[in-house]
Amino acid sequence: MNDKVTLREKIGYGFGDAASSMFWKVFSIFLPIFYTDVFGISAAAVGTMLLVTRIWDTANDPIMGIIGDRTNSKWGKFRPYLLWISVPFGLAGVLMFTTPDLGVTGKLIYAYITYTIMMMAYTAINVPYASMLGVMSPKSNDRTSFASYRMVFAFAGSILVVATYQPMVDYFKGIVTEQTSYQLTMFVVGLVAVLFFVLTFSWTRERISPPKDQQNNLKEDLKNLGKNIPWFVLLGAGVATLIFNSVRDGVALYYFKYFVGDESVVEWTATTISYSTAYLFLGQTTNMIGVMMAKPVSAIIGKRKTFMYAMFIAAALSGVFYYIDKDGLVMMYVLQALISFCAGIIFPLLWSMYADSADYSQWKTGRRATGLVFSASSMTQKLGWTIGGSVTLWLLSYYGFEANVEQSAETLDGIKYMMSYFPGIAALISGLVMIFYQLSDDKMEVIISDLDKRRSEE
Repeated sequence: MNDKVTLREKIGYGFGDAASSMFWKVFSIFLPIFYTDVFGISAAAVGTMLLVTRIWDTANDPIMGIIGDRTNSKWGKFRPYLLWISVPFGLAGVLMFTTPDLGVTGKLIYAYITYTIMMMAYTAINVPYASMLGVMSPKSNDRTSFASYRMVFAFAGSILVVATYQPMVDYFKGIVTEQTSYQLTMFVVGLVAVLFFVLTFSWTRERISPPKDQQNNLKEDLKNLGKNIPWFVLLGAGVATLIFNSVRDGVALYYFKYFVGDESVVEWTATTISYSTAYLFLGQTTNMIGVMMAKPVSAIIGKRKTFMYAMFIAAALSGVFYYIDKDGLVMMYVLQALISFCAGIIFPLLWSMYADSADYSQWKTGRRATGLVFSASSMTQKLGWTIGGSVTLWLLSYYGFEANVEQSAETLDGIKYMMSYFPGIAALISGLVMIFYQLSDDKMEVIISDLDKRRSEE
């Protein structure tokens, strides 16, 4: 087998997270306001639905990881799922943005069913995709490179969505009803995502297999995961980071629609762009710049310090956001760029460190359970996303939010808190937790060298 990692393979791996991130941004930014302002259910009901369905979805992640670890095919353990699940993944997105002609209760039941199906499809394709990072190369530098490409493409996919989603909705609204315009927009997004997953499947390879004498033993794998202290540190930091991101993303459109006044627009060539679209586009662009800086910065000061410092800076800058007046667009954009840069730089490091924790577990125990490690990691990411998304909608309800009406001073103040202090606290917690991460770059070199020797002996 060819062990050399090619540029095409890195690009191919990146396409997979472009697809996932397109949907992730749709879930985080556009779905909440679609449910409350278009679909027609209350913010509190949406928040509860997200919590209930995502708890079930979170439990599915380790199950999918276990299935992946026990899959044997000519394409490997994890790659085939990118081919098998891509079309159901795209179709589930369209169903989720379809508004049935039902009453409030019927709509809520429909939302529960379609959102659950969407999340199960997301798990079935994204857990194997994430697990591939642990089996495409044994070299830590290759993994950081794969993770960096993954994150660059992830934010490229996010940029594509935030730049085109609302303009597509507005375009289709000139042809069909508002509800159908969201459905057609999601059809286009789903079609692109399917293509990206097929390219990932076609252009990547799996190179690492479990030790030849390793027998399937779920109890032993779970026991080893429970002793993996670096993984638990990453768990805590990852959950806090996702809460930080999901609260800021989830409230952004409400902030611009009800506080800033998103009817105002800026002219760019022949296109009219809303303030919120420009804000989200800027955030994803600077996210991607942060991703590209992850490898050079961490090569100088290490992964752990890069992660910590980025989160501490993001926490401080988030607090400042509260004091911006609704006319302070320049400062909003400056802070958005700086905070998003800090958020972007940590994600390739986080996934690279998850791969390192899988190596650490094999080094300590002699067993490798890549799918379980990454699915459990994905589970914690969804947990943070679940908490952040549900809390955002519950807080909107708590502060008295009502869709499509002028909001009270108390509600607007609550929305400002959700753009500033609440995510800032989560970022601070993430940085503090990372203090306890002990797999330094030097230690990983020793671990990887030892594992290489064991493989060569086999």
